Amino acid sequence: MQENDGKYIFGVVKVGDKGQIVIPRDARKIYDIKPGDALLMLGDRKGMAILKTEVFQAAIDQTMEDIVK
Repeated sequence: MQENDGKYIFGVVKVGDKGQIVIPRDARKIYDIKPGDALLMLGDRKGMAILKTEVFQAAIDQTMEDIVK
């Protein structure tokens, strides 16, 4: 794993026959991902991002709070 200013390179993962990937151990540790956690997968034409649903929900809650103010 390489870190640069809070940005990480965890290495290469391969997609299995069922379309599954393994999230590297260092990434699971840094982002506190445990078995059973719900993850949200986002993407555009350039690539994909995976984040915990609770992180996304917190961002939405904050945005809604800012709008109401």
